[in-house]
Amino acid sequence: MTDKDFLERAIKIAYEGIEKGTGPFGAVVVQNGEVISESTNKVVESHDPTAHAEVLAIREAAQKSGTHDLHDCILYSSCEPCPMCLGAIYWSGIKEVYFAADRKDAANAGFNDEFIYDEITLLPEKRNVSFKRIKGVDGREVFKKWERFENKVQY
Repeated sequence: MTDKDFLERAIKIAYEGIEKGTGPFGAVVVQNGEVISESTNKVVESHDPTAHAEVLAIREAAQKSGTHDLHDCILYSSCEPCPMCLGAIYWSGIKEVYFAADRKDAANAGFNDEFIYDEITLLPEKRNVSFKRIKGVDGREVFKKWERFENKVQY
C-alpha cells in the first residue's frame, strides 16, 4: 500500500465515525508498511475529551508494539492533528505524519483549535485557564529523585 492508500483509509475511518456519531476524524498507524492500529474519535461515546483518533491509534500501536517508542511508525490522519494530538505524536517518537484536511478546514466545521495553538505560546499566568503555582510547595525533589533513580526508562 502507498501513503495515499493509508491516508485514504484514515479518511474512510473518519466517514465511519460520522455514521457512528463519534465525529469526523480518523487515524491509522503504520509500521513497516503494515497497519498496526487505527481509530476514529471516541470523545463523545467514551466521555473522554482526550479520546481523539490520533491519540487512540497511538495508544493501541504502543500496546501492540510493546513499547512507548514508535519512532519507526508513520501516522496517517484525516485532518491535521490538534495540539494535544501533536504532543502525543512527539512523545511517541513518530517522525512522519501525513494528513488530508488542515486546521482551517476543521475550524470551518466547528472544531476550532486555533485558540489552543495561541494559548500554548503564552506564559501560564497569561492563559485563559487559570494556572497557579503555590508557594511553599516544592515539587522539584521528585525530579531530583528521578535523576538518581537507577532503573529509569527515559522517555
